[in-house]
Amino acid sequence: MARSLLFLSLFLPAVASAAPPASDAAPTAVRRLALLVGVNDGGPGRAKLRYAVTDANSFGQVLEELGGVQPQDRLMMLEGDRAALENALARFKTMVAAAKSPGGRTEALIYYSGHSDEEGLLLHQDRFGYRELRQALEQLPADVRIAILDSCASGTLARQKGGVRRPAFLVDASTAVRGHAILTSSSEDEVSQESDRIGGSFFTHNLVSGMRGAADATGDGRVTLHEAYQFAFHETLARTERTRGGAQHPAYDIELAGTGELVMTDLRTTSAVLVVGEGVEGRLFIRDQPGRLVVELNKLAGRSTELGLQPGRYTVMRESRGASSQATLVVDKGGRTMLADGAFMPMMGELTAMRGGSSTVGGDVQPLASSVENTARRRRFLNVGLAPKLQTNSLFGDTNVDNGLSLSFGLATMGRLDGFAMAMGANWNADSVRGVQTALGANVVRGNVNGTQLTVGGNWVDGFVEGAQLAVAGNWAGERVEGIQAAVGVNVARKGGLIGQFGVGANVSSQSMKGAQLSVGTSWVDGDFEGYQAAVGVSMVRGHMKGMQMSVGMSYADSAKGAQLSFLNVGGDVRGMQLGLINIAGKMNGLQLGLINVSRDLESGVPVGLLNIVRNGQFHVEAYGNDFNYANVSLKVGSRYLYTALVVGMGSIRSRGPSHWSTGVGIGGHLPLTERFFADVDVVTHSIYEWGDGEGNRLLHQARLMLGFQVTPHFAIIAGPTANLLHGFNGEAVAPLSHLGTMGSTTNKEAIWWPGLQVGLRI
Repeated sequence: MARSLLFLSLFLPAVASAAPPASDAAPTAVRRLALLVGVNDGGPGRAKLRYAVTDANSFGQVLEELGGVQPQDRLMMLEGDRAALENALARFKTMVAAAKSPGGRTEALIYYSGHSDEEGLLLHQDRFGYRELRQALEQLPADVRIAILDSCASGTLARQKGGVRRPAFLVDASTAVRGHAILTSSSEDEVSQESDRIGGSFFTHNLVSGMRGAADATGDGRVTLHEAYQFAFHETLARTERTRGGAQHPAYDIELAGTGELVMTDLRTTSAVLVVGEGVEGRLFIRDQPGRLVVELNKLAGRSTELGLQPGRYTVMRESRGASSQATLVVDKGGRTMLADGAFMPMMGELTAMRGGSSTVGGDVQPLASSVENTARRRRFLNVGLAPKLQTNSLFGDTNVDNGLSLSFGLATMGRLDGFAMAMGANWNADSVRGVQTALGANVVRGNVNGTQLTVGGNWVDGFVEGAQLAVAGNWAGERVEGIQAAVGVNVARKGGLIGQFGVGANVSSQSMKGAQLSVGTSWVDGDFEGYQAAVGVSMVRGHMKGMQMSVGMSYADSAKGAQLSFLNVGGDVRGMQLGLINIAGKMNGLQLGLINVSRDLESGVPVGLLNIVRNGQFHVEAYGNDFNYANVSLKVGSRYLYTALVVGMGSIRSRGPSHWSTGVGIGGHLPLTERFFADVDVVTHSIYEWGDGEGNRLLHQARLMLGFQVTPHFAIIAGPTANLLHGFNGEAVAPLSHLGTMGSTTNKEAIWWPGLQVGLRI
């Protein structure tokens, strides 16, 4: 089934020599658009392809995930004819023109997967010539033009301009670039091939694998066009040399100028990263949960490789030195999942072969379906030991022996455990554990754990844990924990997970997690958290918290949706409730209930406390006089509609100097009436002190209506009536405070009430 791939990428600096250095220029806004075409039907006399549409979808997915293409900037054309392609090209040209913006850079990318011959693309009964295609590409109003064809003899298009490779080209974010580059999956006289084994064409499959990170030769988290092409070239050539269709030799035609390289994908922007550890080597086949082959690469030892994937569960099959092994893992959203060498488990079975020795599908010679038992490790059901090196596993000359049952008075060393192990000293596993391990000293597993670890000392796992870790000293998991960690000391889960952590000392999750964290000391999540978190000391979430945080000391979350209940609550973007003595939020939507409430931006909600400080709320100073104090200063702080008032004043009903002073606190509401008129309604309680006496002897309760007129944005006139009630303590009689309160009488009473008035200014 002949197919080939053409990759066209165009950009050239408008004024390369005059452009300022990248480090001095402001970053340029980049918008990348893509037209993706997949056609399985090449017309009469040609076998219908199986994976042209699949390839178009796969390439579009990697562009959207890692290549900067937004969903609204992606146009798909599947199983169309010539008219449909012409219409798609016209629509795409309009999209590109509409996307152009002053000072920005527009990138247009075209991908085609299907049949072609030496003259052009074959679409059902029609042909679309290479000359027409090149003209359509050149007419796209984009600064950078990228096109990809996956079809036979596509090298004809690259050959039209000589196929001479230029020096390294574009691009950092500050350089204006223009030009073109054409890459094809085969030369002008070669067929391109697809494979049932990989579920797509060789070149597209390898190009997508490279763009997901396998081609990142520099390890900088970005895959350039040059890196992607080199990876796809070598992998395609290696995988097609022995097929019936013969070797494919990808070609190129690059005419570009400028500095730097065109970045095709940026792994730093992906929602999930799989890090293949330095110790892993061999050919890796990474499949998602439905079984689709997502990435294939030949991994060399000594250097880690990062791959950008969709969050989910993956199976990794490895072929290395004649043996096969497999690992299963979960890649979390927003996280970095480590794939260590110890995570692989041998694939056991007998050597088998399909009848005839091979099967040819679509030009791809299928390899023998075989799996070979890993003979590098021995297996014995029982291991009995007294001390290090004094155990039955050591009788075989190697401690890397797999066991089903291990009993030891000292240190037990094993390869993989499938069953139960108990040691008075410690259990040491060079590989994974499936079952239960118990020890007085420690349990150490260099792979994964599916089961339970119990120890008085500590539990250590390099990989992930599915089950429980129970220890007095502490628990450590190098990757995810799906289960429970409980310790008197410290619990650490490097990759988070769905867990419950219960520790007297501290609970630490280095990445996002769901579940519960309960600690006397500190509960800490360096990522997102969903569930219940509690600590006597500090509850900390360095990401988004959804659920509840409780602490005697402090609760902190970068953003929170739920409740924070602590002495001190701190949140960046809070949606829910903060209940504590001191509550601090960046953006607040909900209830703050405490003595002191502070927020930078109160969008919706209410702060209730003695002192409410809202940056976008109220902060006013008022100076006024009333019928019992001739001088008062009030501070009003709070949200737009609710405030707290703090008042100090002094006054006298005698003609000779002040006779008393007062302090007050109250709560009220602010009502905007018109653009300039407003009303404040509040209740304030004052403590009244005799002049020169620091101990209050009376309480004055006020209900106030303050009407205001805003003269300028920061100056208003205020006035209004009050209702006043004055009383003493323990039924003691009180002297009048205001002439309005006695209507001229000086008779002492246990309680006095009167209507009053106040007038003043607000700034």
